[in-house]
Amino acid sequence: MTRVLVTGATGYIGGRLVPQLLDAGHEVSVFVRSAWKLRDVPWRGRVKVFSGDLGDPIAARRAMAGIEVAFHLVHSMSSGRGFRSVERQGAETFADAAAASGVRRVVYLGGLHPRSGRLSEHLASRAEVGQVLLDAPVPAIVFQAGIVIGSGSASFEMIRHLTEVLPYMPAPRWVRNRVQPIAVRDVLRYLVRSVDAPGDLNRTFDIGGPDILRYGQMMNGYAVEAGLPQRHIAALPVLTPWLASQWVSLVSPIPRQIAVPIIASLQNDCIMSEHDIDEVIPPPEEGLLPYRTAVRLALRREADGEVETSWQSATVPGAPSDPLPSDPDWAGHTVFTDLRERRSGTSPDSIWRVIEAIGGERGWHSFPLAWAARGWIDRLVGGVGMRRGRRHPSRVNSGDVIDVWRVESVERGRMLRLRAEMRMPGRGWLELGVEPDPAGGSVYRQRAIYFPKGLSGRLYWLVLLPFHGIIFNGMARSILHEAERSEAAAPSLSPG
Repeated sequence: MTRVLVTGATGYIGGRLVPQLLDAGHEVSVFVRSAWKLRDVPWRGRVKVFSGDLGDPIAARRAMAGIEVAFHLVHSMSSGRGFRSVERQGAETFADAAAASGVRRVVYLGGLHPRSGRLSEHLASRAEVGQVLLDAPVPAIVFQAGIVIGSGSASFEMIRHLTEVLPYMPAPRWVRNRVQPIAVRDVLRYLVRSVDAPGDLNRTFDIGGPDILRYGQMMNGYAVEAGLPQRHIAALPVLTPWLASQWVSLVSPIPRQIAVPIIASLQNDCIMSEHDIDEVIPPPEEGLLPYRTAVRLALRREADGEVETSWQSATVPGAPSDPLPSDPDWAGHTVFTDLRERRSGTSPDSIWRVIEAIGGERGWHSFPLAWAARGWIDRLVGGVGMRRGRRHPSRVNSGDVIDVWRVESVERGRMLRLRAEMRMPGRGWLELGVEPDPAGGSVYRQRAIYFPKGLSGRLYWLVLLPFHGIIFNGMARSILHEAERSEAAAPSLSPG
C-alpha cells in the first residue's frame, strides 16, 4: 500500500483516478479548492480531504505530509490572461512541498505535442509545468497524452456535437492534421501503474492509442459508431483558431473558454515521437483500445447514465464560487427574493423525483422560450449558456452541473440548491424543496435569491421582475402537476 495524494480530484481525470487508486489498495488523500464538490461522491468516506489553493505553500505542505507519490492533475482551461504564470506558480509550489515532505515520486499528466515548432498557449503552459517538475528535486514521471476519448470528456463532446449537428462542415485546415487519441481508461491505467513503476524515473513519456488519425477521420469514425452518415468536411484556410472556437461554441455545448484551448492545441500534428513507456508500463495483453472502440464504450456509458466525471464540472472562469450565506448573514447584503409555496396532496417522494430530474432534456417546466433566449444571450456574452445539460438524467450530486446552474447543495428527498453560473451583474441561487404537510400530502417551496452588484444589478432584477410571475409561478405549478401525474400513473401496490 502506497500513500498517494491527488490534486484536481474534482476534475475529469482526477475524479476517475481516485477510486481506481483505492481499488488498487493505496491510501489516498485529495487536495482540492472546493471540498463541497466531493460531498456526494461515492468514495468520499475512503479518502482524506485537504482543501486549499495550490499556490498556498502552507496548505500544500499540510496535504503532502506523509505522502509517497503525488499526482499533479490541475490544469487551467481558462483563456484569461495570466494563466501561464498561475500554472507555473502552482507547479513550483507543488514541487517545493513535495521535496520538503519527502515525497518519492511526482506524476503529471500533460499534453502530447511536437518536439519543435510553435505551440498553443495552453500546450506551451503544460510543457512548461512538466519541465518545472522535472527540474525539481523529486523524480517526476510526466505523461504527455493526446486527445482523451471517454464519456464526458470535452474533446469527445466536441467531436460528437460537431458530427451530429453538421452533415456538411466547413472546417479549418487543422482537420487534416494527424492526432493520436487515447481512451480514458488507458490514461487511467498508466496513471495507476505509475505509482509502482520501477526506479527513480525523471522524464517525459508520450502516451497514445494505437490509431493515428486526421481530425476529420475521427469525426467520421464517430459517425459510424453513432449510426450516422459519413460527414463531408471541407478544409478552409480562412478559419483562424479564434473563429473556429466561436463556431464550435455555437454548435456545441462547449463554452468558449474551453473551446479556445482545445482548438488552439490542434494546430500541429500531435502524435507520439517515442514509445519508451512500453518498457516501463507494458500495454495490456489485449492492447490499447482503438479509437472507435473507445467511442463505442463512451456512447454506451452515456446511454446507461454511467458518466463518472464530465467536462461540465470544470470551474467556469468568472463564475461565482462562494456558497449562499445563511439567512442571518444576509444582513449587509442587498437581496431580492422570489418565494413560491404550494400545498399538494402528492407525496414528498413523488415531488422530489421531479425536482431532482429538473433541467437537461426535461427542461425547466415553464416558458421554455424564455429559458432558451436567456441561454443564447449568455453564450453571446461568453457565458456557458443552457446547453451543458446534466450528467445523469434523474440523480444529482453536489458540484454537478445542470445547464447554466451548479448544484451547490442537495439534501436528498428534501432540498436542491442551485447556484447560477450565467453572466449577470450579481449572484443568484435557486432553491427547490419539499417536506411533508402535517395535514397530509406535501408542502413545495421554491425560492429565487439574488444579490445584485451595483446599479446594473438592481436594474437587471427590475427588468426581469415582470417575467418572474410567469416563469417561477409556472415552474411551481408544472412541477407539482408532473409529480401528481407520475404518482397517479404508478402501479398500485394494493392487492388484487
